[in-house]
Amino acid sequence: MKKGFTVILLSVFLLYRITSPTSVVHAEEVEISAPSGILMEMSTGTVLFEKDADTARPPASVTKIMTMLLIFDALENGTISLDDEVSTSEYAASMGGSQVFLEPGEMQTVGTLLKCISVASANDACVTMSECICGNEQEFVKQMNERAKGLGMKHTNFVNCNGLDADGHEMSARDIALMSRELMTKYPQIKDYCTVWMENITHTTARGSSEFGLTNTNKLIRQYEYATGLKTGSTGKAKFCVSATASKNGVDLIAVIMGAEDSKSRFKDAVTLLNYGFGKCQIYKAKERKLPSVLVKGGKEEHLKIQYEEGFTYVDTEGSDLSKVEEVTEIPDEVKAPVKKGDTVGRICYRISGKEIGSVNLIASTPVEKADFGDYLKKIWKKLDVF
Repeated sequence: MKKGFTVILLSVFLLYRITSPTSVVHAEEVEISAPSGILMEMSTGTVLFEKDADTARPPASVTKIMTMLLIFDALENGTISLDDEVSTSEYAASMGGSQVFLEPGEMQTVGTLLKCISVASANDACVTMSECICGNEQEFVKQMNERAKGLGMKHTNFVNCNGLDADGHEMSARDIALMSRELMTKYPQIKDYCTVWMENITHTTARGSSEFGLTNTNKLIRQYEYATGLKTGSTGKAKFCVSATASKNGVDLIAVIMGAEDSKSRFKDAVTLLNYGFGKCQIYKAKERKLPSVLVKGGKEEHLKIQYEEGFTYVDTEGSDLSKVEEVTEIPDEVKAPVKKGDTVGRICYRISGKEIGSVNLIASTPVEKADFGDYLKKIWKKLDVF
């Protein structure tokens, strides 16, 4: 199918790399006091630090990241909209812990309830939204567990949608990072909610209207200049937890802390990891350049257009000089029809000092069917017309 590869060697300033979410950079020069934690680079999932990251522990209200993820899923597929009004049930209003004191029968929009969950960690708002989307909390929790499985969260089991202490309700730090990464990368608009420091909502009930103030439970929003989110949590069993996201100079990080002894130490640990990551990481993204077409043998079309299969990001933690990177493009001289759209045709690999550090496939942009007898006749007549 392929005849000799045309190898093009180019020097490029920017670099792409596929980095698996399981990639780990060993970090020995940073310590945290909490028993469990992890630091992940957001765009690639590269783990920069971990400490007992796969032990399942009570996650408290960090659970709500998955609740919000399912809310955004429902918004994306059109099941609900931000302006939809949702009624609070007796069960939802009975939730204890952190809440916004919704009353049975009280109506609030999806957008307001989402804000209550993200900013004030409202348990009553969580249950109200779970009932809105799935009819009851139990069915919603099933969807939470299914979504977790799809993300490769191997040490997670949800029992409720808000993180109140319950037997068997647990997650690992790694799973929280995976969940946080999905929410932040797939639905970046979550930052419009989780970065709100203070805001009021209006309760409208049979007794009239009243204002209720929301204050963000994530103090890093005010105390850490690079903070972009995401969610705190604390219960008697879980102690103090946080999934802290931050962005600096194009680097996006997720720091998860579980089981800290107090609120101050969880934030201190999170900042320690984030500062470590920002001092360690270099990230480059390459612009996709124009690619040549490929000759097709025996096809209805003579040339095949190709494209990058996906973009790449390279995370460097070694302080490498990335100003001189070699890009090697491997494209066949010709391919044999038929070719399906999306078929791999070639690849581009990237090297530093001769060592390959990543690659990207080049795929067919459009299909090319195998030529039949009529197609060959047309080609002959076309050539004759030239004369």
